[in-house]
Amino acid sequence: MPSPSAAPPEPRTYPFSAVVGSDDMALALVLTTVSPEVGGVLVRGEKGTAKTTTVRALARVLPPLAVVEGCRFSCDPADPDPRCPDGPHPAATASTTRPARLVELPVGATEDRVIGSLDLQQALGAGRVSYEPGLLAAAHRGLLYVDEVNLLHDHLVDLLLDAAATGRSTVEREGVSVAHASRMVLIGTMNPEEGELRPQLLDRFGLTAEVAAPRDPALRAEVVRRRMAFDRDPDAFTARYADDEAELSGRLRTARALLPQVELRDDQLLLIAEVCAAFEVDGMRADLVTARAAVAHAAWHGRTTVTRADIRAAARLALPHRRRRNPFDAPGLDEELLDRLLGEDEPEPEPPQPEDPQPGPDDEGSEPADGSADPAEGTDAGSPAPPSGPGQGADARPPDREPGASSTEPEPEPEPARDQDGPTAAVVPTTLASAGTAYRTRLFTASGVGAGEAGRRSRAVTRTGRSVGAAFRPEPGGRLHLPATIRAAAPQQAARGRAGADVLRLRREDLRTAITEGRESNLVLLVVDASGSMAARRRMEAVKTAALSLLLDAYQRRDKVGLVTFRGSAATLALPPTSSVEVAARRLEELPNGGRTPLAEGLLVAAETLRLERIRDPRRRPLLVLVTDGRATSGPDAVARSRRAADLLRAAGVASVVIDCETGFGLGLARTLALHLGAEHVPVGEVAADQLVSVVHRAAPARPAQPQGRAA
Repeated sequence: MPSPSAAPPEPRTYPFSAVVGSDDMALALVLTTVSPEVGGVLVRGEKGTAKTTTVRALARVLPPLAVVEGCRFSCDPADPDPRCPDGPHPAATASTTRPARLVELPVGATEDRVIGSLDLQQALGAGRVSYEPGLLAAAHRGLLYVDEVNLLHDHLVDLLLDAAATGRSTVEREGVSVAHASRMVLIGTMNPEEGELRPQLLDRFGLTAEVAAPRDPALRAEVVRRRMAFDRDPDAFTARYADDEAELSGRLRTARALLPQVELRDDQLLLIAEVCAAFEVDGMRADLVTARAAVAHAAWHGRTTVTRADIRAAARLALPHRRRRNPFDAPGLDEELLDRLLGEDEPEPEPPQPEDPQPGPDDEGSEPADGSADPAEGTDAGSPAPPSGPGQGADARPPDREPGASSTEPEPEPEPARDQDGPTAAVVPTTLASAGTAYRTRLFTASGVGAGEAGRRSRAVTRTGRSVGAAFRPEPGGRLHLPATIRAAAPQQAARGRAGADVLRLRREDLRTAITEGRESNLVLLVVDASGSMAARRRMEAVKTAALSLLLDAYQRRDKVGLVTFRGSAATLALPPTSSVEVAARRLEELPNGGRTPLAEGLLVAAETLRLERIRDPRRRPLLVLVTDGRATSGPDAVARSRRAADLLRAAGVASVVIDCETGFGLGLARTLALHLGAEHVPVGEVAADQLVSVVHRAAPARPAQPQGRAA
């Protein structure tokens, strides 16, 4: 039986040497190919930047691989695995050569597809227990590629972490006990707007590269020109770059052969340690990866000695995702600090330049031509220019705001609310409170077992996850629970006429579908009173800080967080339900406050937002967090309208929490509002961030557990 996803790369794959504008990504892929011990590559970038195209093109230029003939686990003939399930392989066993393998791991793959499982054809047809290898076995000694790796389910991430840490994959399930070698180069691509990676998995990638669409119009035109030429005639386009591909493949083989001869001196190793310590990276893996990548970079350039240019190129790719940074800081590296730490590079021997009698008055034209690199040279990146993509430009982080005179003198009382609503009501005095430093929140989960979209927060019955039982559910799409199916069919075999070595006789009523339990994501909708009564600087700062912290936690756990604000005479959906930290940070930082209190409008906008989200995603459980002092001062019958809006939310079954921000001698307005909402009322004098998060922890809505049948 052929190994899964073992087909060689298609001949119509876009050539690796034809990719332009992704120099850092190309260099990182090359280095981890020269030295697989570097540990793989994570490519971060916006959509449409040829991340997947470049990774798939890499497989075409990889040197071929010698494997034991007939071994499903790609054992090396020179050093076969003594514990190979298809072994043991004798010393003189036959070998064969095949192309290097790029195995793609889909985000929605099941656990048994990744690690392997019982061969159903052998079990049900011949009655033998046989192991069918999974994707980890197919990727041994090759590349394992995960597109949108940040969307990979937690239980699959755990499997990858285990294989990456031990170099072996162990299967203990369904009567199968198998362990096999699984040493592969892990390559992942992701769009940061869709969420971050778990720190444990992030650290397993040796190198990381940031990619962005080029801003140079000429370069963008060249990208489009090449892609259109490839789409028009793939064979002719590929043939045009055949010599470049062959040269690149030969250079990779030469670099691999040269790698053991490259010398890394003790003083250079000490310099690498100083660089890693200066950037305050966690753990020692950064030092090791930087050293290995520097050696690979030297071999790639045909040198047997490591230079500071090699160390610089390695540090630029190995350190950005490992340095300590604030939660909302974009990843990146201070290259000026890196240059100061490395100092001047040793002069490399260069061929003598012929004397040019012309350099006199025309000096300004010759200098740039001598010192600038060809933008098409994506692999020669000893000292590449810093990328202009995310994390390096003006949008790397929200601007820090210095509190000015307007923010240091907030209006504590909503005196302007005494005026009548009119044309001047839109012109209200505003202040701007900055959020504090975001922090990691405690995990809050919905009680019970839900059935929402896969995420990382609350327990839920999902299509992927760990098997927790079995039920008779013959509808299509479910995963067969083989042991439960066999147990259900076994008592009926005699009545069905099975005798001796006959195959197992199954009927429809024997089939059992696995019940899998994973984690779901939730929607937390913050409805914040930004009127004059909330203008006290400490209150708004605490609210903003808590909102940013909840968003950070939701970003990591696949949740959605929305923000509705109301002030003046209207309410605004300031932040539609999202998982983008960068956008959310900017919106919350720029949130003004002041003016009257249109409480009813805020609740109605929240109700409409939840209604639309329920249509888009009916299984996601929402939680409404209302931060207010309960006052309603905008428009006629403001109090009555706000209570009617609260009744509407309660009738819709929205679980809610009211954070009462009224201080001093209160009127109990927020408590009355909580009764209309059917919400928990939490009197808080000042909305401290830790108090707000603890309230959300206590009040996450519960959903009754789904009935789960068990196999007899």
